Amino acid sequence: MPFDRAVEYYDRTRGLSEEASTAMTVLLSSELRGRGRTLEIGVGTGLVALPLAAAGVPLVGLDLSAPMLAKLVEKAGGRPPFPLVVGDATTLPFEEHRFEAAVVRHVLHLVPAWRQAVAELVRVVAPGGLVLVSSGQVPEPWHELTDRFMDRVGRPSFAVALDSWETGAIVQAFRAHGAETRRLPRIPERVAQTMAEFLDQMAAGLHSWTWEVDEEERREAVAELRLWAVERWGSLDPPGGRDVAIEWHAFDLH
Repeated sequence: MPFDRAVEYYDRTRGLSEEASTAMTVLLSSELRGRGRTLEIGVGTGLVALPLAAAGVPLVGLDLSAPMLAKLVEKAGGRPPFPLVVGDATTLPFEEHRFEAAVVRHVLHLVPAWRQAVAELVRVVAPGGLVLVSSGQVPEPWHELTDRFMDRVGRPSFAVALDSWETGAIVQAFRAHGAETRRLPRIPERVAQTMAEFLDQMAAGLHSWTWEVDEEERREAVAELRLWAVERWGSLDPPGGRDVAIEWHAFDLH
């Protein structure tokens, strides 16, 4: 599977500071506690799920990548901390209304048929249940770098899903199923990597939207980006260039 390649560096490149992780766990567990079993699609290495489970939220984790789930088990001490399922978010292997809630972080932009994944979540979460979604915020300058990179080398094959980076598209998709929307309090975060380190990751092909690009072309494009970024911001670690607000939306189902 294409996401298997990210197992060993996923936490390093997609992780959170301890402060932001704690704040996110408090925020999400306050919404989930007492609701019953919660499904996380794209559970990955457990960056969200393991702290939630420790906070007392009953979980089931689903991911397309078996190695990702194996890393989660390793982090949990060698035993599955809750039921884990290898499966596709667009065809969830669960009956209707199986769960009382669901969690989705940094997943939908990787799923070409992401609206089908939304429909599946609505199907398996019971009426009166809740779906919590974070579409994946990164510092604003990094958005510019990513867009400029893709303008240079072309869009990835899952580019049809990139509209799910826009929160408005996700909100509209859930509202089409009758869900009501709430925006949860934002969590301030300062990412650990500088812009220079982000470009290093790009050159090394650590991000999904770089995987389909030939290595030589990828490294040439990033070299051009470095020069452009210094002209654009005057530095590869400009003031505010690592600041982001982590944003979650709650969708109440009827």
